[in-house]
Amino acid sequence: MPFSNSEQFSAAIQKGAVEWHRHALERMLERGVARRDVMNVLLTGEVIEEYPTDYPYPSVLMLGKLDDTPLHVVVAFDSELEIIFIITAYCPDVLHFLDDYKTRRK
Repeated sequence: MPFSNSEQFSAAIQKGAVEWHRHALERMLERGVARRDVMNVLLTGEVIEEYPTDYPYPSVLMLGKLDDTPLHVVVAFDSELEIIFIITAYCPDVLHFLDDYKTRRK
C-alpha cells in the first residue's frame, strides 16, 4: 500500500475517520452499493492498483466482495490527519477487467 503506514490506515477505519465524497455517495446510490459494503472492502479487501502520485493524497484501488459479487473501491488517505477519503465504488465488469477482477484488459 502506498500509504506511509498501513497501521495508520487500519486505525483510521477503526475510529471511523472516513469521509465520503459526494460523487462517491451519488454513484453508490445509483449502483446499489451500501456504505457497509464499502467499509467491508476497506477492512477485508486487497489493494490491486496504486496511484501514489494522485493529488492531494495517494490513492489505491481495492477489490473486495459483496456477497459473491466483486466490488472495487477507490480510496485516498491523508496520513498526516489520518483520514480516509472514499472516492468511488463500483462492481467491475469483464469488459474492463479479466475474470479475476484485478487485471485490466488492454
